[in-house]
Amino acid sequence: MSSMKVLFVTSEFSGLAKAGGLGEVSAGLPLALRLRGIDVRVLMPAYPDVIAKLPDITWFGRLAGRAAIPGCRIGTAVLPDGTVLYLIGAPSLYDRRGTPYCTPEGKDWPDNPLRFARLSLAASDIARGRGNLGWQPDLVHVHDWPGGLTPAYMRWDGVDVPTVTTIHNIAYQGLCDAALRPRLGIPEHAFQMEGVEFHGHVSFLKAGLYYAHHVTTVSPTYAGEITTEALGAGLHGLMQGIAERGSLSGIVNGIDESWDPLNDPHLPHHFDPEDLQGKQANAQVVRDSLCLRPSDGPLFGIVSRLVHQKGLDLVAEAANSIVEQGGQIAILGLGDPEIEHMLSRTSRRHRDDIGVLIGFNEPMARRIVAGSDFTLMPSRFEPCGLTQMQAQRYGALPIAHATGGLADTIDDGTTGFLFSDLSHDGLMSACWRAFEAYEDTDQLAAMRRTAMARSFGWAGAAAEYEALYRRLCAGRLPEPTPLPPRKAILPTTEMDVAA
Repeated sequence: MSSMKVLFVTSEFSGLAKAGGLGEVSAGLPLALRLRGIDVRVLMPAYPDVIAKLPDITWFGRLAGRAAIPGCRIGTAVLPDGTVLYLIGAPSLYDRRGTPYCTPEGKDWPDNPLRFARLSLAASDIARGRGNLGWQPDLVHVHDWPGGLTPAYMRWDGVDVPTVTTIHNIAYQGLCDAALRPRLGIPEHAFQMEGVEFHGHVSFLKAGLYYAHHVTTVSPTYAGEITTEALGAGLHGLMQGIAERGSLSGIVNGIDESWDPLNDPHLPHHFDPEDLQGKQANAQVVRDSLCLRPSDGPLFGIVSRLVHQKGLDLVAEAANSIVEQGGQIAILGLGDPEIEHMLSRTSRRHRDDIGVLIGFNEPMARRIVAGSDFTLMPSRFEPCGLTQMQAQRYGALPIAHATGGLADTIDDGTTGFLFSDLSHDGLMSACWRAFEAYEDTDQLAAMRRTAMARSFGWAGAAAEYEALYRRLCAGRLPEPTPLPPRKAILPTTEMDVAA
């Protein structure tokens, strides 16, 4: 087979500019696809951190603007692993402190619509052969709302290249005021239900879903969930139509090979399934770091964004029962100030047994996962999740709500504990099972061995994506999906991105 060329459109890349799990996907999946012989090149904005970390950027092309979207330079850099990056140089849009999406104070940049329309328009232009790159993709793969206008610009401009849009979290839709439509170069005819319009707003994500030739999301269970009114975030009708035409797939993400308890450089003590002394030593490091008392009971770990989605209010409600049973809880994360304060108050009530560290750093995150006996993940919904896979590799058996990727990657009673009833009682029913397993050393050892033996690398996902890419490039491309009559569901999301 000839080498297929794929343009991977993203707003994040782990190690360069990352706000959440999308950055991990953007780094891991292209590398795995390249190992399968696919020429994948990653397009992203040239944020200041990216420029600072990549001293050898070659700037050689320019792309024109459109409407209020400014023109930009295109640069290229090659990472040590061979990944080729295309970088969008537009200082008026990207040269600023903060995250890819927010100010240092955590507020959305007011010009995010222009910033990510520029990303999408650049992708469309590169698909047309513009930019003086000497390279043109056979397929364009965009991720989440920041690249959502890419398939739309390509359709409007008559670019005959297949497109795939991946939903990492349908709750984050990239909504903006309809008055911005002309400034974003969106034609008037596209501002309708069968187009980019969503309850009077422009929706970047809806554009990416409606105009793409195929839509994927990050687990089979979540692919089904987003066709329901409960979890479809107002786009369930569109998703039902896409699913009915056979253009919706769920492909589970992977985790990178660095999640290896024998070789992880962030761990002070290494271990394997047959010798867990290092795991116990890591647990003591975590207890000392969080000023927890010595204990022979189980350690429950949480490494998470502290947001409503993650169900951490259930953890706060269950904390008394967990501590009374002899457990301790180690928490690392940041997010919603109200949830941060809730968990800090819970910790103060149990100073010797619950430790909370507000913030994030990679070494501590890995030490908590490595030292924990169990990992708490009572998410209200979870498109894929990475922590439960990382936890299994480190023998920290996940206790999780049976939703999305959690249901797809945890084998209940074998590599972790699932519960269906999203409530305090539901969570505690799984915790009681975990306490029982902790007391049964043979069961605990067997579950740990099975969990740690599981492979969650990117090879499987890469094989599924390659098959999808080749099918799209070989076949007749479908037209956009007609939409059913819309119910009066008000938009509840803002221009933001999931981590």
